[in-house]
Amino acid sequence: MGKQGSPKSPRPSVTDKNSSFGTRNFDGGHGNDPSIGRRISGNDCKWSSKFSSMEGSKQDFCKGVYSWKKHSWLRRNFKSLVVMIAVSGFVFFLDSVMVSFFYSDSVSDSSLLNNTAWNENGISEAREEAPPLQMYIRLMNLASNALSEREFKPETSKFWKERFPKSSLWKPCADKKARTAFDNVRSGEGNGYLVVSANGGLNQQRVAICNAVAVASLLNATLVLPRFLYSNVWKDPSQFGDIYQEDYFIDYLKDDVSIVKDLPQHLKSIDNRNLSMVTDSDLVKEAKPIDYIEHVLPLLRKYGMVHLFGYGNRLGFDPMPSDVQRLRCKCNFHALRFLPEIQRVGSLLVKRIRRYDASKSRLDKELLGEFMPGDRTEGRDSSTGGPLKYLALHLRFEEDMIAYSLCDFGGGEKERNELRSYRENHFPLLIERLKKSGSVTPEELRKQGKCPLTPEEATLILFGLGFGHGTYIYLAGSEIYGGRPRMLPLTTLYPNIVTKEKLLTPDELAPFKNFSSQLAALDFIACAASDVFAMTDSGSQLSSLVSGFRTYYGNGRAPSLRPNKKRLAAILSESGSIEWNVFEERVRKMIEEGQRVRLRPYNRSIYRQPRCPECMCKSG
Repeated sequence: MGKQGSPKSPRPSVTDKNSSFGTRNFDGGHGNDPSIGRRISGNDCKWSSKFSSMEGSKQDFCKGVYSWKKHSWLRRNFKSLVVMIAVSGFVFFLDSVMVSFFYSDSVSDSSLLNNTAWNENGISEAREEAPPLQMYIRLMNLASNALSEREFKPETSKFWKERFPKSSLWKPCADKKARTAFDNVRSGEGNGYLVVSANGGLNQQRVAICNAVAVASLLNATLVLPRFLYSNVWKDPSQFGDIYQEDYFIDYLKDDVSIVKDLPQHLKSIDNRNLSMVTDSDLVKEAKPIDYIEHVLPLLRKYGMVHLFGYGNRLGFDPMPSDVQRLRCKCNFHALRFLPEIQRVGSLLVKRIRRYDASKSRLDKELLGEFMPGDRTEGRDSSTGGPLKYLALHLRFEEDMIAYSLCDFGGGEKERNELRSYRENHFPLLIERLKKSGSVTPEELRKQGKCPLTPEEATLILFGLGFGHGTYIYLAGSEIYGGRPRMLPLTTLYPNIVTKEKLLTPDELAPFKNFSSQLAALDFIACAASDVFAMTDSGSQLSSLVSGFRTYYGNGRAPSLRPNKKRLAAILSESGSIEWNVFEERVRKMIEEGQRVRLRPYNRSIYRQPRCPECMCKSG
């Protein structure tokens, strides 16, 4: 997920859906011409003929009146013609208003849509509004036309619920004790201590923690509570105890793996001298258990400790002993609980999005703990008579990821130059690799489904799935590259967009202000608790972990929308000719295919796809 901690913005007021059409102002003034606005008599026509050289237009008008009197059919049907012309004009006017409304600036100062510049004196100045950045103007116009047709019709989307009932047959069961391969020799401190320094943001660190628990079990080692490395990208000094409940974590896993808060004093000198450090360069990606047994276990036995430095995605999923696999699930879905302060503010966030204060599901309980809303309903939304549904959208379109992608996003030469410059400054290894191997064209990358989805593409998917103009959307993520112009297609079609900065007060957000991982934890809670979770990048750690959490605890009632970028690219390649109803049908089939209930495929993440015997149990 992108960096957190962007500037706050005021909480939005409720938008009146009719206000966007504006108020028509009909001017009744007619200047100084005495003939306009009154009936023309025959005498007027005689009078006007005397001055034909001066007032030819009035004489022509009188001729028109005379001609009208001669045509009895026109006279009899004049009112009907006027009504027809008026109706046609109104329809044209309404369509024009909807199109202009579509491109209006309807959403506000969210941290994701920052449109403020700073002059050399540090004084904020409003930037000149730029036009929307779009790649599919024709499709967006079709969506706008569909919006005008749906405006006063009920919600049509069928994606608020799981499309496949079989999903409810899978139940959580990873909390059973995982027998380890070394149970028969486990005693005392085992083979030594495992120290892990995890890199990345909140979600990368979460994966590293669960992998470290699995490796400690595999090597019969005592795990030291994982450390988090400080990153110049994330700029967050948070450690394990600043995000998760330490004692709960240690106690919950005590029957499976020994965990301590710190390394024994007599081993600290070994750690300080880096005698037993293992880096990512020493372990291949998706390493197998045998890699740890052959390369890490000897160091562990020699020094009494091993330090896995910069640890992340360094443990594969298959083949893996089933007891170790189950332990990873137990760690991820049960042992890692956010601090009470994060749960408390997360609970406020969810209640304010839903606009009611009532318990909902086990999913809420696992996320919010003791701060789970009670059974009171005083906060129920009076305008709807019931709880408010909301969709959470993880929109990944940060500058670093789109620069790294090498794709083109329709921003012209200026944008291409900006992204090229960013790559040269931040990704020198990528530049060197491109010089040696050559680069694939942006068009080919898009066909292969390797380009991040733009806010415009996310808009087309959501509207194609039938989510209406009034859909309430919680937006997770960091600052969007391109700012307000890039977001305009989304924010105008879906004006009810909120972020944590808009729903929480400055005082409520203050404790997390400079801690991106803690802010990311709030996004995690809001996304996991949503009625529907939509993602634009299924490969991101937040999207993977949230969708997996919803699968594990959702009881078949927590749908996630996962686009297939390759299939979507094929659909959008026909944007110049495809009809809207055909577009809708193909997008719906694409999303439904991603929602099918199936066992976790071989070597796929158990954090994202926990439907497997090691994590979940199937009934019936």
